[in-house]
Amino acid sequence: MSGRMGIFVSSVQKELAAERRAMKDFIEGDPLLRQYFDVFLFEDLPAGNQTPNQLYIGQVDKSSVYLGIFGDQYGWEDTESISPTEREFDRATLKKKPRLVFVKGTNDAQRHPKMLALIKKAERQLTRRRFGDVSDLTGKVYASLIQHLEQRGVLPHRPFDAAACPRATLKDIDADKIAWFIERARQERNFALKTDTPPDQTLIQLNLLDDKNLTHAAVLLFGRNPQKFLPSAEIKCMHFHGTEVVKPILDYKVFKGTVFDQADQATDFVFTKLARSVGTRDSGVAAPVAYEMPKRVVAEAVVNALVHRDYASRAAVQVYVFADRVEVWNPGELPPSLTPERLRQQHPSLPGNPLVAESMFLAHYIEKAGTGTLDVIEGCRESHLPEPEFQQDGDHFIIRLWRDRFTVELLDSLVLTERQKQGVAQVKQNGRITNAEYQRLTGLTRKTSARDLDALVDKGVFRRIGEKRGTYYVLAGGK
Repeated sequence: MSGRMGIFVSSVQKELAAERRAMKDFIEGDPLLRQYFDVFLFEDLPAGNQTPNQLYIGQVDKSSVYLGIFGDQYGWEDTESISPTEREFDRATLKKKPRLVFVKGTNDAQRHPKMLALIKKAERQLTRRRFGDVSDLTGKVYASLIQHLEQRGVLPHRPFDAAACPRATLKDIDADKIAWFIERARQERNFALKTDTPPDQTLIQLNLLDDKNLTHAAVLLFGRNPQKFLPSAEIKCMHFHGTEVVKPILDYKVFKGTVFDQADQATDFVFTKLARSVGTRDSGVAAPVAYEMPKRVVAEAVVNALVHRDYASRAAVQVYVFADRVEVWNPGELPPSLTPERLRQQHPSLPGNPLVAESMFLAHYIEKAGTGTLDVIEGCRESHLPEPEFQQDGDHFIIRLWRDRFTVELLDSLVLTERQKQGVAQVKQNGRITNAEYQRLTGLTRKTSARDLDALVDKGVFRRIGEKRGTYYVLAGGK
């Protein structure tokens, strides 16, 4: 292997063909793992003179890591009634190879008796992890291989979220939060664990223990009081009247708790400040409510900050709601291979906190495929909003979301008067404006106010609603 480490993937080939191929493609395509590992699949070997038994046993001997994927079937049996999968496991055990075993699903009743016996044999010797689908398996394999590299001293240090959290014990973990997570992950991602799985076993399955010690990720995800150990692991949310950070602050909240709690609370904070419109009941009993910005866009920006932030920093994630935009600031820098412009293209997923990212993926808070920023861009486009801005500002990364398409640049291009810009700012703040309100704002006569407002309608900035005394103006939609 020329100094590289070979991974021998062992499983019943026909039953788990998709999983086998997915693991090879993932490991050899990942920017980090492909630097250290080559993957061996028996089906990739050309036909030769050696018997299959000689080939796979020889490859186990040559490989550095044994990766077993066990399903329901036991597979073809040789003259001694032993399958290649069990032979490979036994050989890796004999040769003292590092062994990583992943078991598909939780329904042991449908497994072949010999496969069930093999799983139990593995359980007696090492930690085996269950998975639901390929995405779930990918995350668990990634975490296990990173741990293997760290234990060998190949990687200089672990990600912060994978390091042990000093003084934290299982008493600091909230069992109810773990039960909620398992139930959600089962619904969203076909997560393999059952809701009554003990907390310590769940943490093992999620790679959240560091030699029996709780990791920072375990505390961030399921802690009773994560801020007891990580005081800056919080989100500060502020609402300002205008477009700058100027006092007074209309509303200021600090959200603590787990990363799941923070993601939900910060997103909800933003949406209490955004303008909304209520439609008719034509399509159902309840009148539909539409916000000026898609919730998934805001949620993605907030969760992105929680997954990528530098938790060793004393700074908190900060969310600013201005009259014209929402900004999410998180302490930390982009990986060297990524730039703000690169985030507008397909790019690899390189979370700063991979263990936090894995659990948030399982709970369907993220997709973990490098598509987060692309989803934000697409969500803004679909709502006819300006594209978001991504910026690295010193040791903070910023996502800037515009609340409407009428940015300063666009309004300047429409050659509006200062009083018309005042009117637009008023509508952005309050959602609507009448002729009388425009008069009070600008000091104009009713007739001149009407001309200004009609001009804004003609330029596609305002839309007129109602007639005569009931007339008012809102921001126009459309592209």
